[in-house]
Amino acid sequence: ADTVSIPVGIGGGIKSVEDATNALLAGAEKVGVNSAAVANPDLITELSSRFGSQCVMISIDALKTGDNHWQVVVRSGSTGTKLDAISWAKRASELGAGEVLLTSIDKDGTRDGYDLELCQAVRDVVDVPVIASGGAGKIADVVELYETNSADAALLAGILHDGSTSIEAIKQALLQSGFPVRKR
Repeated sequence: ADTVSIPVGIGGGIKSVEDATNALLAGAEKVGVNSAAVANPDLITELSSRFGSQCVMISIDALKTGDNHWQVVVRSGSTGTKLDAISWAKRASELGAGEVLLTSIDKDGTRDGYDLELCQAVRDVVDVPVIASGGAGKIADVVELYETNSADAALLAGILHDGSTSIEAIKQALLQSGFPVRKR
């Protein structure tokens, strides 16, 4: 947080109000919870009551199990639950999550594009921003996500880490497609 000029969110291992407090005091703007929130949904309410919903992001890893049906998985996608991802997103937002970070386990790492159907299904049931994760392989995937209005934001990893594109190139493509972007 001391070296970048953008908001920092921390996820992974946030299991309590104390963990969240430590992350926020270290400079995070928000914390993401997944496995701990599935085990104890009241954690979402505790965090949002203490810090405000804008500081609480529910991170949902979703695995497609049928037509229009996705299962919540936890522990980095290794453990299935009985939760329906769409219902869980709605419940988590009602409990106080201010954002949904939605990762398609099926698309993650494939570079075949985002799971637009999953993103839209979640977007249809929540009143908070949805961040799409998993599947971006090229700039056109990001543009398509915004053109279909399937999510409010796009998480990018591999295509930036390996240098196959840049944030500037993505911003330029979004601008050319008529979407507003922040300038540096």
